Amino acid sequence: GTPVVVFDNLSSGCKENIDDRATFIQGDILNNTDLKKCFNQPYRAVFHFAALKAAGESMEEPQKYATVNISGSINILNQMVESGTPSIIFSSTAAVYGEPEYIPVDENHPLKPINFYGYTKLQIENQLEWFSKLKGIKYAVLRYFNAAGYDPEGRIVGLEKNPANLLPIVMEAAIEKRSHIEVFGNDYDTPDGTGIRDYIHVSDLATAHVKALQYLSESGKDLVVNLATGEGYSVLEVIQQAREITGKSIPFKLIDRRPGDTAELVASSGSAYELLAWKPNYSALDDILQSMWQIYAKK
Repeated sequence: GTPVVVFDNLSSGCKENIDDRATFIQGDILNNTDLKKCFNQPYRAVFHFAALKAAGESMEEPQKYATVNISGSINILNQMVESGTPSIIFSSTAAVYGEPEYIPVDENHPLKPINFYGYTKLQIENQLEWFSKLKGIKYAVLRYFNAAGYDPEGRIVGLEKNPANLLPIVMEAAIEKRSHIEVFGNDYDTPDGTGIRDYIHVSDLATAHVKALQYLSESGKDLVVNLATGEGYSVLEVIQQAREITGKSIPFKLIDRRPGDTAELVASSGSAYELLAWKPNYSALDDILQSMWQIYAKK
């Protein structure tokens, strides 16, 4: 029921995934001329998803992540101030917590990122806090870890380009776009030695973003919440469940650990449940994998 403008450089996204009801502006958050064209009309809020997000790559190319994630976000905030846009809902990450001191991680956990990607997101969170104090921009920081899945109604059909996250890589192996999956380390302190993560379906994330916007509008308060299921799966468990759903072999090779990876990261979403009346409905691992397979199998 609200008019929407999508601003994207399409570096990793697909134009075919944009709803026909939305206005599309192709541009880059590093280009202030592009952003000025986008902000030439009043907006109720910005949903800020534009970022680089591969933790492993961020350890190899920190300069790229600093430029896109931090500088790009500053450009957006500057345009919001100039145009009088009052609210922002920010796509953050559980990577801001770093190595967990306890599981599940809640919002009171110390913020000690161990990869540069998490560091950039934490810096943006700090900027949002200052812009709220100094310029009155209300923000919602939504910390989620492994966003995955496809729209259960089949409205999103374009595949992610050059994925760096496990689940789309598993799907690419299932359709034989990849010969195998690389598993980064099997000597972590977990039951099968591989890393454990909390997976959240994109449809559940979308619902939370709308609820966060309502919260900002109604309460006038800033918000920081985790979005997660509280249930973790190891890399090998994900591969096994994907094999069962796809009926494909999905080969994998064990290689060395990646710098910046934690052994286990599972988050609590009690605050989101309490403040937003939000809970995940689509995020059982089987449901996530099934929603992905229905799209990838057609490719």
